[in-house]
Amino acid sequence: MDVKTKKDLAVDFINTIRTMEPTALNALIVKEAGEELAQFFLNYSANLISKDPSRVLENTSSLMLMGYLIRTYEEKNTQSKQGAFQSYAFA
Repeated sequence: MDVKTKKDLAVDFINTIRTMEPTALNALIVKEAGEELAQFFLNYSANLISKDPSRVLENTSSLMLMGYLIRTYEEKNTQSKQGAFQSYAFA
């Protein structure tokens, strides 16, 4: 069985969306995130990057990691609502 690391899965996903038609990618974003969340991320990113344009590389990396952490938070929250009494704590 081929078990992929988190990095492998991330690379697969990035390669997949990199080759998607723009309309298909937009449809995926709307389906999975919704317009409101997409707009929130756009505004948050613009605000963060405009504060210090010289740190765009660090900010981009931070935004990608934040997206990953949001997704793990969503998954834990969903599991909790389904009866798994797990907590999510930021240290």
